[in-house]
Amino acid sequence: MASSRKRPRSDLAERVREQLLRHVPAGARVTLALSGGIDSIVALDILAPLARSYPFALSCVHVNHGISPNARVWAKFAAAAARRRGVRCAVRTVDRRPYRPLGPEGAARAARYAVFAGLRSDFVVLAQHQDDQAETVLLQLIRGAGLPGLAAMPAIRPQAGRRAPRLLRPLLGVPREAIERYAHERRCAWIEDETNADERLARNLLRRRVMPLLRRLNAEAPGNLARSAGHLAEANELTGALAAIDAADSTRNGRLSVDALRRLPRARAKNVLRWMIAAGGQAAPTSAQLEELLRQLLAGRDDAAVAVSLDAVEVRRYRGEIWLVAAQSRPPQGFRARWNRRRNWPLPELGGVLRFRAGRGEGISAAALAEGPLEARLRKGGERFQPDRKRPRRALKDLLQEAGVPPWERERLPLLFAGERLVLVPGIGVAAGFHAEPGERGFVVAWDRLVVERPTRPKAMLK
Repeated sequence: MASSRKRPRSDLAERVREQLLRHVPAGARVTLALSGGIDSIVALDILAPLARSYPFALSCVHVNHGISPNARVWAKFAAAAARRRGVRCAVRTVDRRPYRPLGPEGAARAARYAVFAGLRSDFVVLAQHQDDQAETVLLQLIRGAGLPGLAAMPAIRPQAGRRAPRLLRPLLGVPREAIERYAHERRCAWIEDETNADERLARNLLRRRVMPLLRRLNAEAPGNLARSAGHLAEANELTGALAAIDAADSTRNGRLSVDALRRLPRARAKNVLRWMIAAGGQAAPTSAQLEELLRQLLAGRDDAAVAVSLDAVEVRRYRGEIWLVAAQSRPPQGFRARWNRRRNWPLPELGGVLRFRAGRGEGISAAALAEGPLEARLRKGGERFQPDRKRPRRALKDLLQEAGVPPWERERLPLLFAGERLVLVPGIGVAAGFHAEPGERGFVVAWDRLVVERPTRPKAMLK
């Protein structure tokens, strides 16, 4: 731990206050990520009195990664530091094993951010500063990152999840030197993490070896790198705005048109594809994945099947349109499930939910269902169906093609049987003889497919 006896002269508190006023409304719930290191202790020392005068509801969370043998001591120190300033601190112990493929640093970061996303708060304050931003830019450069990565850490950003608090970094424009000066002037005590000296960790090696060399080249290197991140963030916003314009001009039936994509210059075509995938909540594809995706989408016959896997989704081409589809395993052979009479009937094996709405004179006749229990089954091939008494029975395959149901959805489309009679095909209709008559009680059935969701694998980059 460290401390000093100098009198306070820093203007850092006012700089943080300006950032808070810009983003945080009065009465908001604010949670500080309190590691116990100098950066978060300084943030706590500034926020505690500010919370009372502004006001906003301030609390802290300390994440115990279980890496250091001193982890429990640090947790007690952080809780005591918050308590001395009249702030409650929750301690959360995390399991890094699900994120092991990301390496020690990445696993700890991913587990930590998972805690942040689940907090009941409006904002999570992170004490990252200008030097952290400069280091992030350099780490992204040596990884060959594109604009989103080189834009580094934003001052404020949302997290995945409708109720997840936003991340706020009010110290992002502050150099490390100013934070250290404040801590000494205020006679703060903090923890020195022994792992910060471990140069096997990329960020430590960069901080201890590379940054001093860059400062010898240019004393303002950290600030200049952080400023470059701001320029790159603006460029990233512009490419996103251009992609939204190109997508709007290239969309048909709510999906991107292959012909419109083909007419775009190659750089803009890649940009709009990347944007479309990100808009679906997915991790950005690598450069190699994006090149291969564009090649497959634009090459070959228009009726050729295209399916490119990207982590939690597949990008497919069908009838000249580009589809973003949740990646799923093949449905089980011989699948059968019996209706439990509930209005919402989940069929996770098929990737969706059958929804039943009671009505009069529409849908499946309730009386007709007395022929046998209602079951969901999959196509075997050769089924024939007659949704209209005035028209002959036809091959179900032809009806599905005419309705524009994509082949991958036909594989997992639940067909509803009463006994051995096919009574309903979602998207096609109710079989003749099973329609509810005028005034008769019936059930209107809709099939809601699984929507593309944000990836849960630890591959997604966290900043």
